[in-house]
Amino acid sequence: MHSWVKLSILPILAALFVFISGGAATAAGLSGSFEGRSNHVVNGGVKIGDDGTIVLDDAFFLDGAPDPKVAVSMKGQSRPKNMLAPLQNKTGTQSYSLPEGSDVSSITHVWIWCEQFDVPLGVAQVK
Repeated sequence: MHSWVKLSILPILAALFVFISGGAATAAGLSGSFEGRSNHVVNGGVKIGDDGTIVLDDAFFLDGAPDPKVAVSMKGQSRPKNMLAPLQNKTGTQSYSLPEGSDVSSITHVWIWCEQFDVPLGVAQVK
């Protein structure tokens, strides 16, 4: 086969990979789905990119609570030790950032936490 034929196939294969994987060819990061806690309804998914960006997807839903925060727990922690920010909205896509230098691979759970009453509203185990 001519070398120009081999080279012309590479962009096609790369585009096919992006199409099949559903996005750009980047590192996968972590993801999970929320489950409600403390008699609250929390649904939707969460993804954590290798850059430390946490994204709640468009299916995210919280039934309501005072003072909800987004938090994470790391390996060995049964509850969040890292409150990131107040929840931006009770529904839909939203983004949060981990503090610079955070080890994304050590995160085990993303929480929606009521800081006022110190109870979990929802949790997603991420893998």
